[in-house]
Amino acid sequence: MAFHDIRFPIAVSKGAVGGPERRTDVVTLSSGFEERNSRWADSRRSYNAGYGVRSVDDLHTVIGFFEERRGKLHGFRWKDHADFRSCAPSGTPAQGDQIIGTGDGTTTLFQLTKTYGSAFAPYQRAIRKPVLGTLKVAVAGVLQAIGTWYTVDYAQGLIAFLSGHVPAPGAAVTAGYEFDVPVRFDTDRIEVNLQSFAAGSIPHIPIIEVRL
Repeated sequence: MAFHDIRFPIAVSKGAVGGPERRTDVVTLSSGFEERNSRWADSRRSYNAGYGVRSVDDLHTVIGFFEERRGKLHGFRWKDHADFRSCAPSGTPAQGDQIIGTGDGTTTLFQLTKTYGSAFAPYQRAIRKPVLGTLKVAVAGVLQAIGTWYTVDYAQGLIAFLSGHVPAPGAAVTAGYEFDVPVRFDTDRIEVNLQSFAAGSIPHIPIIEVRL
């Protein structure tokens, strides 16, 4: 599947509804106890962009975006306004926000990640679509110079340290950033009744996260 490195209109995504989903099988035994099994190792996010459409002009913008993506065919970036930073949404990303690895003197590639939770079973999510110009990376607390000490693959969220700047054994590699969610339309059809829309009806425009 092709991926278009363009963000869905922010003004519309800000009003959308949605969030993470997991798949868990629950079997109730004859004793009344339960057995639970997680079918997905990672959560998957889905949204309904229709809730963010406030005017016919918004609808026109979304239809144009939909047509250029050819419906479900091409993926794109989505800003989840409830979760788009390495810190809380109201904060400012800092170089120590997330631990993305520990140096061993030879490893040069580090995947951007974000950790949810802390005490019981923290979940580490791979961040594939960092936002250009927002990334800060540190090694052992020392801010690194992008382009001089490391490079970034913005298509996969990979940090590559250059020769002479490979993190030393035991050195914590940390990062702060903003990020988007890689998604696609989960429909090949957008249907709108303008009379109903004018009366307050919300068009259904499903968006779903894609694995990269």
